[in-house]
Amino acid sequence: MSDAVPDAWRQSCTIVNARGLHARAAAKLVRLAGEHDAQVLVEKDGMQVPATSILGLMMLAAGRGSTLMLEARGRDAEAAIAALVGLVERGFDESD
Repeated sequence: MSDAVPDAWRQSCTIVNARGLHARAAAKLVRLAGEHDAQVLVEKDGMQVPATSILGLMMLAAGRGSTLMLEARGRDAEAAIAALVGLVERGFDESD
């Protein structure tokens, strides 16, 4: 049995909460990304930032309806992508 892992896991998701990727939502994303042994990048319109940077995430100016591409590399990459996409698709667990 091989221990090989894919080079990277990628998945797109759409911002659904009314306020978009604001400071509190970015902080939740950073915290969740930090729980996984993976390097995660978030991309919007060609701009790519680490999922560990609240400021970088806010610089994406991702409002409701924006599409993000998440990419993760590392031992927990698949789990990181699943968790982060879930968070985004749940509207960062906000009640809008």
